[in-house]
Amino acid sequence: MERYLIVIDMQKDFIDGALGSDMAKAIVPKVIEKIKEYEPGHIYATRDTHFENYLETLEGKKLPVVHCIKESEGWQIHPGVSAAMPQAKIYDKYTFGSGELAEEMYRLSLGREMEIELSGLCTDICVVSNALLLRAKLPGTVIKVDPSCCAGVTEESHKAALETMRMCQIDIMQDKEDEE
Repeated sequence: MERYLIVIDMQKDFIDGALGSDMAKAIVPKVIEKIKEYEPGHIYATRDTHFENYLETLEGKKLPVVHCIKESEGWQIHPGVSAAMPQAKIYDKYTFGSGELAEEMYRLSLGREMEIELSGLCTDICVVSNALLLRAKLPGTVIKVDPSCCAGVTEESHKAALETMRMCQIDIMQDKEDEE
């Protein structure tokens, strides 16, 4: 079985920038360790990507915080995460989920057994969106999420997103901290 890791939006603006949080900062070392568990050629990543007109978009009107403007410092993947995955194929996405990435995973799945794991930010927006896109495109593929490698906008919305994914047959791995 081939294993793939998708690292969602581990960008500076979501970690210590415009929309950063302590929860997001806390997962950085865990995501870096998770990356080391995968073959370099089996790591994919997304980058939330907006433009100068962000506040004029539907998303910008609903979340009026300028973030992840293409080529800005906040748009960059966190340096430690980036250094851990130098061969990752990165998809810029202009909405919460990447149809292009889901299509690539579908193409890779043809004629082989595979498993996909997701990690990153934010559990309750972009992680859940990408997980559900992948589930719709790959109904027979094991898709899983390690909660310790994800952070939500709030702890409550993080847990709600995990439950939504669980209900859609995405495996939510046992949080190592919960086991102790």
